[in-house]
Amino acid sequence: MKDFVISEAQAETAVLVGLITQTQNERKTQEYLDELEFLAHTAGAVTVKRFTQRVNGPNSVTYVGKGKLDEIRAYIEAEEEAEREIGMVIFDDELSAKQLRNIEKELKVKILDRTSLILDIFAMRAQTANAKTQVELAQYRYMLPRLQRLWTHLERQGGGSGSGGGKGSVGLRGPGETQLEMDRRIILNRMSLLKQRLAEIDRQKTTQRSNRGRMVRVALVGYTNVGKSTLMNLLSKSEVFAENKLFATLDTTVRKVIIDNLPFLLSDTVGFIRKLPTDLIESFKSTLDEVREADLLLHVVDMAHPDFEEQIQVVEQTLADLGCSDKPSMIVFNKIDAYRWVEKEEDDLTPPTRENVSLSELMNTWMARRNDNCIFISAREKTNIDGLRKVLYDKVRELHVQKYPYNDFLFDKYEEEETE
Repeated sequence: MKDFVISEAQAETAVLVGLITQTQNERKTQEYLDELEFLAHTAGAVTVKRFTQRVNGPNSVTYVGKGKLDEIRAYIEAEEEAEREIGMVIFDDELSAKQLRNIEKELKVKILDRTSLILDIFAMRAQTANAKTQVELAQYRYMLPRLQRLWTHLERQGGGSGSGGGKGSVGLRGPGETQLEMDRRIILNRMSLLKQRLAEIDRQKTTQRSNRGRMVRVALVGYTNVGKSTLMNLLSKSEVFAENKLFATLDTTVRKVIIDNLPFLLSDTVGFIRKLPTDLIESFKSTLDEVREADLLLHVVDMAHPDFEEQIQVVEQTLADLGCSDKPSMIVFNKIDAYRWVEKEEDDLTPPTRENVSLSELMNTWMARRNDNCIFISAREKTNIDGLRKVLYDKVRELHVQKYPYNDFLFDKYEEEETE
């Protein structure tokens, strides 16, 4: 009981803020805030309130308008009076240094944006030296243009024309600005060191990949929390960490898999997400090299997610950014056991919506759209896994013969013994 009380006390409360714009309707904004709430939950925070505002675009000074900011501040103050302290306010887009500074000045609580929240989760999830180095570099890249905000609490020297008052301060830099430049130099030096470490890690990984033998490489890619690690465990019979939280996997895991008489390498990679910070993509270059060097991409999709089609677009766009859009790939629709749909009444003449499409209709639609280059499974319930193994065998064998035409590394065909 005591541990439960401590864990409850440690959970911070969070308020979420998003915008409804011409390019992002209310439904889409709520879906993004659902995902932001899941991110906050993964980081250890409890969401207690959401605020949205309908505007043409983000305010360059305070992200939301002054009236909405006053409304958020009034809510925070009311909660504090009721002894329910608000720990942080999280914004669904990346904030500039000016926006952060002005919002903090008004709300007087911890302010996070989507990028800093994702970075915090990555820092929490990082286990190996490689992942920790990559996360630290991404954090410094995010912090560098926002350093000035960290020094607003310091008193700075004023003065004009060299002495006594006025707006000018040329030649009279205050202690805050001196420290600011010192910190900037320290961070730049640290970033340079981290890049050297990552370059060394990259060379080591390249050597490791070159020593893996003449085998086809298959990479699991997809949105975060779609079941890649669960599928990895199923195919490779290993114990890769899997959890129903975002970014459970940061380090790429590579396992040797044998289907029938065909060996190949299967890698589980970090999941993608909407508005993935470019600093993270750049910092995780050595991890994402497993995707770049793969011969076949298995794009895993959570079919039960109400917005899985947009998740597919996000992953495909990220793969294009990595220069991998032309690689052989297939879609693995996972979690068919969790798919739900609502059958329309016979006298309902309104056009059917996404919720009215049955699983069989959706499967036929996607198979026609992808020329049968997709398969439907449930990794948790082990549904159609044999079908996936057969498709994988055919695709990997075709690639193997093309890539290694003179390689006789294929094993003698054997039947697995049933174990009690």
